[in-house]
Amino acid sequence: MAKKTVNNDVLLANIIKGIEEVKGNDISILDLREIDAAVCDYFIVCNGNSNTQVNAIVGSIQKTVSKELKDKPWHIEGTDNAEWVLMDYVHIVVHVFQKHIREYYNIESLWGDAKITTIENKY
Repeated sequence: MAKKTVNNDVLLANIIKGIEEVKGNDISILDLREIDAAVCDYFIVCNGNSNTQVNAIVGSIQKTVSKELKDKPWHIEGTDNAEWVLMDYVHIVVHVFQKHIREYYNIESLWGDAKITTIENKY
């Protein structure tokens, strides 16, 4: 049986909701659809203040997406040290960082041609 296709906009909204549920910070959406050789359609980047919060963000995203869309990530890596966790939903890749690690790698600058949308914190 083929995996059902989830609408990117709906998936994006649920990922953002999952991040906000546990007060993830500095949420950015990088639209990669116009970039040649991009690995996916969107990156979502956010950060937490500790490895505990990073793992809580990852768990909240999984729970929200699973509950609302019956979907799960194709792959997750980085949960052992929880400094940078990557969640691969195929068309959308989520990067959950600790703040200092995000600043160090600055992946937004690596994708400078992407259209970047910043989500204001709701708290």
